[in-house]
Amino acid sequence: MKFLRYGLIGQEQPGLLAPDGTLRTLTGLVPDIDGPGMASGALLRAGQRWQDLPVVEGSPRLGPPVARVGKLLGVGLNYADHAEESGMAIPDRPILFFKATTCIGGPDDDIRMPSGSEALDWEVELGIVIGRQASNVSVAQAREHIFGYLIVNDVSERDWQLKHSASQWTKGKSHDSFGPLGPWLVSRDELPDPGALEMRLSVNGEVMQKGNTRTMIFNVDQIVADVSTYMRLEPGDVIATGTPPGVGMGMKPPRYLSRGDIMELTIEGLGAQRQQVV
Repeated sequence: MKFLRYGLIGQEQPGLLAPDGTLRTLTGLVPDIDGPGMASGALLRAGQRWQDLPVVEGSPRLGPPVARVGKLLGVGLNYADHAEESGMAIPDRPILFFKATTCIGGPDDDIRMPSGSEALDWEVELGIVIGRQASNVSVAQAREHIFGYLIVNDVSERDWQLKHSASQWTKGKSHDSFGPLGPWLVSRDELPDPGALEMRLSVNGEVMQKGNTRTMIFNVDQIVADVSTYMRLEPGDVIATGTPPGVGMGMKPPRYLSRGDIMELTIEGLGAQRQQVV
């Protein structure tokens, strides 16, 4: 199932993209697309009734498909060739950082360039959405705690990340609008093999990143198990799992975003994003 949230910023309503391609509302069946609905099974039960749901007319704005995200985490250097282009060693354990949840936006919302920014970069990533509380789970158990997957653009200000952060990346990852999610939250059953998904990102029509999740160093099960060792994961938490090569920082010379640039992102089975830098 493909769950989504539609409407003006701050006024999003729960819905889904039905198998017949229509947008259907879930208003009245669930309060929102959020952790409690995932954990209770209410979202999946409501989605099974999609043929009875009213159609939403027109083309409303799509917001982030998960409401009230408790934690937005990122995994760094999770593709060997991206680590190489970044000039960093391949990690023997997942590198973890936080993105502030205030950076979360819809899949097609504008990216707001910070004042004075000179190193704004792109990163297409597979995002994991937790569906059941997870604490110290094994790799074998991890998949049971995943509700589904979505696209994350891990927008990064590289000077803030690497020069302002005392080896901690959160400053460069958390500015308002630096966390587009969606367009959909795709349930786990619809993507049985998240380790073989084609992914792509272009800037102004030029392909910058082209990869596949099969080249991740740590797969989704390993990531959930590892993170759950250090902190309790709650339903609705989101983990961005790293990016393939082709980021602006890795180019020679580096190439960064400017105001007016258009980013377009796709991951197989998860839809597409499009953002303009303003």
